[in-house]
Formats: sequence, structure tokens, C-alpha cells
Amino acid sequence: MDILYTVDEKYLQGIEELEYGELPKALHIFNEIINIDPEYARAHYQLGCFYYYQFKNYQTAGYYFKKCIELEAEFPDVYPHYLDLLITLKMYKSVELMAEKALAVPGVCKAEIHGRLGQNAEIQQNFVVAKAQYKLAVLAAASDTDHSLFKDHLKRVNDKLHTNKSMVYAYQS
Repeated sequence: MDILYTVDEKYLQGIEELEYGELPKALHIFNEIINIDPEYARAHYQLGCFYYYQFKNYQTAGYYFKKCIELEAEFPDVYPHYLDLLITLKMYKSVELMAEKALAVPGVCKAEIHGRLGQNAEIQQNFVVAKAQYKLAVLAAASDTDHSLFKDHLKRVNDKLHTNKSMVYAYQS
């Protein structure tokens, strides 16, 4: 009976299993899809998420995220997760290159991408760049929750900038 399913139907079945918390079944379905159609980018994306979030196998997750982007560069969902992976792996230059590519893709949440760029700069203690990226994220945020989150990031970076300022003592008599 499984033969009658199209790849898209199988994909939706896998998503449904994820929503019900049936991770093993979903993993099996996404692997099945890739066996049937190795060019199905969204299955690669889902497997990338599995290996990144569930198994903490970063090398395999990176393979699947890259494969998804190679097959369907216009798929917006993959970019925030791939950027998270690159930040986790401390691949800072790759983060910037991938974010630039992501910002050109229609449907990508620009606030999320600028937020990731801000996080990347903050980790490297480049607070001026982090502040600029978080400002762009605030401007691009479409929800109150995201707006508040990026404002909090901006406040934290401002505090760090003021911490780095040198103290000037004035002698008074």
C-alpha cells in the first residue's frame, strides 16, 4: 500500500508523525523518502534537523542542511537552522556568507537572520557589529515577541559595550 503514496504525501505523513511526537516513525519516513527520491530537498532538511537537535551529530546535520540548500536554495526554512549549526561549530566566516545568501531568499525571516548575525558577532566579542545586527533585527521583527527578544539582545550588547569602556579618573583637590 505504501507504493501508492507520492513523495509529497509521504513527506506530509512524516511531518504529521513529528507533530504527534513520533520521532522514530518520522525519521524512518524521511529516510524512506530519500531512498525513493534522493533529490527531495525537504526530507534532507528534516533529517538535518533530526541530526542537529535530536542526535547532536553536527557533521551529519551539516551534510543534510548543505544538501537541502544545493537541491532547493529557495527553501527558506533551512537557513536559520543551518546558521545555528555553523555558529555552534564556530565557523564564523561561513555564518556571514550563508547569512548573505539567506537574506536574498524570498520568505526567509530577515529578523531571524540578522539575529543570528548579531549572535555570531557577540560570540566573537565584536559588540559594535552585534549592536548593528540586532538593530536591523528589531526593525525587521514582525511580532511583539520577536521585537522584545531583539530589544533585550540589544540592551545586553549595550551593557557589554559600556563594560568595555575604560574608566577615567579625575583628580580633584
